[in-house]
Parts: sequence; structure tokens; C-alpha cells
Amino acid sequence: MSIKAAVYTANAHTTGGRTGTSKTDDGRLAVTLDTPKAMGGNDGPGTNPEQLFAVGYSACFLGALKAVARGEKVKIPDETSIDAAVSFGENANGPGFAIAVELKVSIPGLDHAQAEDLVHKAHQICPYSNATRGNVDVTLTVAQDLADA
Repeated sequence: MSIKAAVYTANAHTTGGRTGTSKTDDGRLAVTLDTPKAMGGNDGPGTNPEQLFAVGYSACFLGALKAVARGEKVKIPDETSIDAAVSFGENANGPGFAIAVELKVSIPGLDHAQAEDLVHKAHQICPYSNATRGNVDVTLTVAQDLADA
């Protein structure tokens, strides 16, 4: 998949890999990177690529969800949220490592079937979903609103 023309390009500079630093060229984001203890690291105070991916994917997916809802003239509550889990492990299909993603979407007050439809449509247009499709296992779960029960 490719883009017609770049609307925006983010630039980051990283040194040291999983135990280094990374910063954007505009100075808005600067992070210290540390490897989690579960991955053989020291579990220092820094973040890691999986956490950054979880934040990026969930924010982007919520943007796609809002775009789909706008197109269908559905009001998405401000309390709409996504809990993202990005798991890291050995690649089950060959050498190296892989990630898996789970996005749990909560759209309070919206009919569950309608919420599932919007989430499915958002998954078709979200750039992160398009980038991972066929490469990363992505599980989507729509929270059952208590009002539906």
C-alpha cells in the first residue's frame, strides 16, 4: 500500500536502540528508551517501542473511528476510549520476532451492533491497521455497554 502524496511526515532520531533515546525533529517528543525486564532488560524508567506503538495505534484508530462516525452522522461520545495491548515474542511463522495487537474499544451509550460496525469500518481505513494487515495479528474487541445488557 502506498500514499498518493504526503500530507504530513513525522521525523524522529534514535540512538542506542532499546536502551537509548529518541526525539522528534520539532522537539515535541523526547523519550528515554529502556528494555523491559521480561525481555532481558533492566526495566528502567524509560519507555519501549511496544508502548509507543500501542499509544500510536490506539490514537490513530480512534481518529479513524471518529472519521467513520462523522461520515455516517453518528455522534461518538467524548468518553470513547481504546485500550491497546501490544505483545512481543518469537515469530511463530519463522525466524525472528513478531508483535500482536489487541484493541479494546469502548463507545459508551452506543448500540453494541452499531459500535461493532463502526469499529470494523475504522479498521479498514486506519493507517496502522492498513500497515499491519497481513503482517500482525490484530484482535478487535468492542466493549459491551452496560446500557445494552
